[in-house]
Amino acid sequence: MTVDRLLPTPEAQDLLDLTRELATRELAPKVDDFEARGEFPRDILRTLGRSGLLGLPYSEADGGAGQPYEVYLQVLELLAGTWLGIAEAVSVHTLSCFPVAGFGTERQRKMLPDMLGGELLGAYCLSEPQGGSDAANLATRAVADGDDWVVNGTKAWITHGGTADFYNLFVRTGQPGARGISCLLADAGTPGLLPQQRERLMGLRAAAPAQIVLEDARVPRDRLVGAEGEGFAIAMQALDAGRLGIAACAVGLAQGAVDYATAYAKEREQFGRPIGRFQGVGFMLADMATQVSAARALLLAAARLKDAGRPFSIEAAKAKLFATDAAMRVTTDAVQVLGGYGYSADHPVERWFREAKVLQIVEGTNQIQRLVISRAMIA
Repeated sequence: MTVDRLLPTPEAQDLLDLTRELATRELAPKVDDFEARGEFPRDILRTLGRSGLLGLPYSEADGGAGQPYEVYLQVLELLAGTWLGIAEAVSVHTLSCFPVAGFGTERQRKMLPDMLGGELLGAYCLSEPQGGSDAANLATRAVADGDDWVVNGTKAWITHGGTADFYNLFVRTGQPGARGISCLLADAGTPGLLPQQRERLMGLRAAAPAQIVLEDARVPRDRLVGAEGEGFAIAMQALDAGRLGIAACAVGLAQGAVDYATAYAKEREQFGRPIGRFQGVGFMLADMATQVSAARALLLAAARLKDAGRPFSIEAAKAKLFATDAAMRVTTDAVQVLGGYGYSADHPVERWFREAKVLQIVEGTNQIQRLVISRAMIA
């Protein structure tokens, strides 16, 4: 199915065409092999960066493309429709560039062209083994020692852990609670920064995260991003935008499932006619398509608020909540449309079904999104 899109810039259609071309040429032939082996496709991320797709929402002066967020999100959507692991990697890398782009010193900002061009891959280290949703109570601590911060603790579920070139470390430098958290920018080669074995996941096996253990890791004092104690505010601003990225991934994954299930229902015959002509299947396809369209509309409405410089965090939470729940429902129904073949690895819907689940968890669980939305309603 072709999605009828209203695009805000003359360059947007060219970017989407380029994305489709790269997805067809670089992603589709490789996804099954990399996912089966659980190998991270670093060269593909580098190719996307050199094609200009890793810095889309950032300013041209910093090495980005200066595109509206709604264009960037639709690029993510197209990538996710072919390979969710790549789209999620792009989303996390874009998130990882935010602290330096928004709060970095002049010296730190000199890294942005390589960050946004894909030569330097980023990781965002907020979650910890004992604290995912309760990020304000993180335990990893950094203590000033001469010209360095000495960091000790463990970060968990870190996308690009072990493959990233730079790490945003959210650490405690002061009092308990949110006001005692700061952000440090650490190079991958920092002594004492120790990536662990990657997690064994249900899906997203090529982009599986890893814990990062920090044992007396020494990060130069001038790698403090923003002011001391400003880290939690930086993290939350980044996550507002990051939730839109995950919502876009969910929309793309679900659209891919709708397209594949629809094509199958047109070809698969039972009782003398295509199964899509039976109401039991046809109505299921109609509901799937409607959920994807509704999710996309929520996503783009939130993105347009962001592009207009208006508050968007609550709308981002709604978009993330609805889109990821919809992706779970849609991929479940796609498996059902294919019947026994939907449960077979010979068709991609079983992978999409497994991958959809994680989108309800990352960048704030959907229970946290409901909490964010409800608190704003009764404030």
